[in-house]
Amino acid sequence: MSHLLRVKHVNVKFQTLHYIRHALMKIVDIVNRNAVNLQNCESEPIHIPGSIQSHGALIAINKGNQIITHCSENVLDLLGLDPSKILGKTLDTVFHNGLCGSIHNHLNSSADLSHSVIKCTINNIVFDCTLSLWGNYTIITFEPEKAKDPGVEELYDQTKNFVVQLESSVNLKQLCENVAGEIRRLTGYDRVMIYKFDKNYNGEVYAECCREDLETFLGLHYPHTDIPTQARELYKTNLLRIIPDIGYTPIPILTIDDGTDKQLDLSNTGLRSVSPMHIQYLQNMGVGATLTISLMHKGDLWGLVACHHYSPKYLSHFMRITARLQGHFLTSQIAVRQEAEEYDQSKQLQQHLEQLLAQQFELDRSKLPMLIKKPEVLAITHSMGVAVVLDNEVYIQGETPEKNDIQQLANWLFTYTAGKEFATHKLADIYKDAEKISKTSAGLLYQPITGDDRNCIIWFRPETITQVNWAGNPEKAIIKDENGLFPRKSFALWKEELKLQSKEWTQPEITAAAQFAHDLQKNISMMLLAEEEQKYRLLSIKLQEANSELENVNWISTHDLKEPLRKIQMFASRMLEDEDAGLPEKVLDGITRMRDSANRMQTLLADILAYSRILKDKTGFETIDLNVLMGEVIETLKEEIKEHNGKVEYENLPVIKGVPFLLNQLFVNLIRNSLKFGKDGEQPIVKIIFHKGFHVPPELEAGKFYRIDVQDNGIGFDAEFSESIFKVFVRLHSREKYAGTGVGLALCKKIMQSHDGFISAEGSSGEGACFRLYFPAN
Repeated sequence: MSHLLRVKHVNVKFQTLHYIRHALMKIVDIVNRNAVNLQNCESEPIHIPGSIQSHGALIAINKGNQIITHCSENVLDLLGLDPSKILGKTLDTVFHNGLCGSIHNHLNSSADLSHSVIKCTINNIVFDCTLSLWGNYTIITFEPEKAKDPGVEELYDQTKNFVVQLESSVNLKQLCENVAGEIRRLTGYDRVMIYKFDKNYNGEVYAECCREDLETFLGLHYPHTDIPTQARELYKTNLLRIIPDIGYTPIPILTIDDGTDKQLDLSNTGLRSVSPMHIQYLQNMGVGATLTISLMHKGDLWGLVACHHYSPKYLSHFMRITARLQGHFLTSQIAVRQEAEEYDQSKQLQQHLEQLLAQQFELDRSKLPMLIKKPEVLAITHSMGVAVVLDNEVYIQGETPEKNDIQQLANWLFTYTAGKEFATHKLADIYKDAEKISKTSAGLLYQPITGDDRNCIIWFRPETITQVNWAGNPEKAIIKDENGLFPRKSFALWKEELKLQSKEWTQPEITAAAQFAHDLQKNISMMLLAEEEQKYRLLSIKLQEANSELENVNWISTHDLKEPLRKIQMFASRMLEDEDAGLPEKVLDGITRMRDSANRMQTLLADILAYSRILKDKTGFETIDLNVLMGEVIETLKEEIKEHNGKVEYENLPVIKGVPFLLNQLFVNLIRNSLKFGKDGEQPIVKIIFHKGFHVPPELEAGKFYRIDVQDNGIGFDAEFSESIFKVFVRLHSREKYAGTGVGLALCKKIMQSHDGFISAEGSSGEGACFRLYFPAN
């Protein structure tokens, strides 16, 4: 709080200076006063504080006209330049040609400005001058040289030792420990930590080197709120940040008041003033000075090199750059070491996987439990249990939930993941029934194995209760009272037990699981195909037996039944023709009915025989001119056409491929049908029309077809019967008025199917009927 009061006092002083300058010279400061009274630290504008730290001075120039637009208030104390005499002036009128030339050369070069330092002497004082760019401004900072840089021999020895430490590190953690030690030896800070972020940006002190009398922070965790989002973004932009003295008095940045917003973004500037929240945080830790180096990996912030000193400590630019380069050496090794560790794990898992895949998988469902019991199935993912769900059967090994729970979990996972692979070490975060199965499956790895259904393989890991040591209560990282927000004051060890979670799955484990699931899916697909093949084989045998029985029925129908019918017809006809028999009229009527029934049955048997022949006859296709065929059909129906006083019209019909006698029967049935169902008192007219432009019905595959309509002006039928009329023995009218067996149109449909065509019917009651025939054009 004392620092915040001091800041407020300084702000009052700055406001007083502001009014004096405004009255005399129209010069104002751009201090962002909202930063002190924040209610949300996540939105603190730390990139535009409007002030700098006190160990250096700053000026900003317009890149276009080289006019000085901003300067820090201490340029008079450090550089001997009066702000009122340099603001609005060009750079070359304020500084000597040598410095201006060096500045222009650095700006025009392709070198990284963050590594570039210009040595210059102003008023017999040597300054380290650095450049940064923002928008239309070039920002120049000046820091008095306060420490002697190490000699070449000392630097060589230190670098050589650093390289030896890098090469001797066997893993990433040891490498981080060695780098922390080397940076501390180089810089002299009391404590150097390698701070590593998790995926939620909570931090852990991963490695540390500190004075022997200090309490270690190694292994302590810090909540993500300690480094807010906008601060992390600045760490990505400005890879080195130094605060030589956290008790410094912020120096305001001045500019000419011309009524416009002239705020200055200091994101890339090392002198940028520090957030009051962060200053208070460091004071609560007892820290006097800090140096922070960003560790970037694959474009993201992997961690930080955090250096703490418990009294003010200044580090020269040369030493800062050297420390930053050592941090970058560590960054370059992060990917290498992590990939090496993953490779070692992958190599081990691959051996288990190869042993597993080398075993012959038998295409037999009964052998699947034996495969799942193989120890390598668990070893490839370092899991404690595994389950395969296949067609509502569950096969398990090791520590798993009950089978009913696994089936329920598999159904939920299929919906939750949309049938995609998935891994979690905290099932309780997403699954409502996770707690009751956490002893065996606090974490799981899910792989679907047969596409769109719910068959899958799931690996399980039990609950691992983990203790996390926090530096202070993470729930109280930010304290809010009537005066605003403040960082926590206590960093005492706070222990937290993490439950309902397992060890996290690594990428090599997920990859091995995917490989095994892919191979299992392939083998299961082959097994299912074999099962389907066997099922169809048995079905085919049954079908053949049924066809044989049907052929026997056809034989009986066409031979054994015909002979008795002929005798019935013959005896009935003789009795009716014998006029001398003197039979009563009632007996004669019964004999007449018996003969008519026998005639109908003979017709029915003939139709059934024709129907069965169509199913078997796939040969005899010829090129047929339908115009010639239609002449033969009309000749066959000559007597019936004359009897009904009918008329059949056709012309320009196409040439198609077909079986002549079947097509003859097709058109005979259709024309006979139209004649039979003519309207009373009206001449039946049948038109056979060839169409060239039409839409192919969806029942047919894409291709070229001919369409021929058989259209009449008869009694028609209701549209609801347009499909049912093609079924065997279906009749729409009474037998008393219209003779027939109900097989004719079913025969027509079978004939069209045997020609790879299609028949449909359209009609309305009293308006006639139209039968559409689609024949392949090729």
